[in-house]
Amino acid sequence: MRIRFVSILLLILFAGCTIPGWPTPAPAPIEPTALPPIPSPTAEATAVSPLAILVIPADMAQDQANLYQSIVYDLAQQAGMRFQVRNALTTSEVSTEPGLKVVIALPPDPGLAGLAAAAPQVQFLGVGIPGLTAAANLSLIGTSGKPVDQQAFLAGYIAAMLSPDYRVGIITQDSPEGLLAEKAFTNGFHFFCGLCQQAFPPIYNYPVHLEIKTDVPEDQYPAYADVLVRYQVEVAFVYPEIATPDLLDYLFQKNIKIIGESMPFADLLPAWIVSIQPNGIPAIQQIFPDLVAGKGGQNISIPLFLTDINPDLLSEGKQRLVEEILSDLQAGYIDPGVKP
Repeated sequence: MRIRFVSILLLILFAGCTIPGWPTPAPAPIEPTALPPIPSPTAEATAVSPLAILVIPADMAQDQANLYQSIVYDLAQQAGMRFQVRNALTTSEVSTEPGLKVVIALPPDPGLAGLAAAAPQVQFLGVGIPGLTAAANLSLIGTSGKPVDQQAFLAGYIAAMLSPDYRVGIITQDSPEGLLAEKAFTNGFHFFCGLCQQAFPPIYNYPVHLEIKTDVPEDQYPAYADVLVRYQVEVAFVYPEIATPDLLDYLFQKNIKIIGESMPFADLLPAWIVSIQPNGIPAIQQIFPDLVAGKGGQNISIPLFLTDINPDLLSEGKQRLVEEILSDLQAGYIDPGVKP
């Protein structure tokens, strides 16, 4: 009977029960646990992501505006930046805009020199805006405009290469830039062929240079091209400012091969040798990482590219030679021999 009582007592104790009348043991003290601190706002949570702004005029051609917006948007995305497009920008805006890091502006000048002075922490880039000077936070692309001298020099080189008897010509506008283009074209012509002596009559003094007055109506341009026909010109460079579709089509109808800045319509392709086209977009793509890194003060010329190449007129081997000359021109190894 005693053994049974002890067994029952042990079961009660193991079950954690208390026996009436017995003293209740005091509970073990609970160690205080420190609560986790309330998180405070971190710099990462409150910082504004960097911002790139493209400033373009409200009246810019829509296709060109879309192209620049697309290019700069992609660059900003790749750099982890926000992107905005503005038609104007003030000194107070660049001084107070949260996270502003890069501003790219196209002509007309939105006042880049003053904007750069007002916001030294921002890198500015002017594309094709004349009259500016590079500064610590102001970089420039094509301040003197497109490289007319290099473009015309290369056109003269190509024309001499493709005319068996060096019968080439150039049509320009009667302007300082047009005169510069004529001189550079002639220098490129002689760079390829030296004295460029014709082997067969009639013997003329090539290149033939035709100037069109600035006040001549565009519909009269084709009539001026008859001079090239009379002098049996085989290849002609048409200065971009006068390269109207009617003039180019007239040259095509007269079996004159054409070098220009851009081919306006595909029907010209049989007579179109190549386009020598200035393009500031690759320069923007090249310089953008430096702007993000805070490296300014650069001054870059607008590069030229060969497009609309007709392989039937400019073979692959000749194209490689032309590209080498273009590369040397843009690197400064070849001087067009004129002062823009």
